[in-house]
Amino acid sequence: MDNADVIDELNTLIETSKDGEYGFLSCAEHVKSTSLREVFAQRAADCRQAASELQQLVRQHGGKPEDEGSTGGTLHRGWVAVKATLTGYSDKAMLEECERGEDVAVARYRKAAQKDLPAGVMEVVQRHLAGALRNHDQIKLLRDQARNAA
Repeated sequence: MDNADVIDELNTLIETSKDGEYGFLSCAEHVKSTSLREVFAQRAADCRQAASELQQLVRQHGGKPEDEGSTGGTLHRGWVAVKATLTGYSDKAMLEECERGEDVAVARYRKAAQKDLPAGVMEVVQRHLAGALRNHDQIKLLRDQARNAA
């Protein structure tokens, strides 16, 4: 994998992390539960930190790092807002949207982890993949609890 491909892959993951940050922040604004708001705010901070780390890697490889989310992420956040309006911003609906977003993040990190990335980059990608999987599992558990409570 040449340097340009490494930079492109990292920039895709930056967009994914930014999408996660914005998505979690958006959902945090609409949940009623204080504990969920705190979970979403922490997940947003984790995504922001991941993006920052990836941006540094892009710079180290001589590239210009992305600083915004993807178009798809923007559309997803728009869908979150529309769906939230229709469902009355229920905590369960917000958890379902967060889980969908984490599905995308896990898939993108898994795809990147299968590429022939330099060792230092691969280490970061695998660590971020593990974090995305933990986020997904936590959100899924909370979503299941919200479904059972309804």
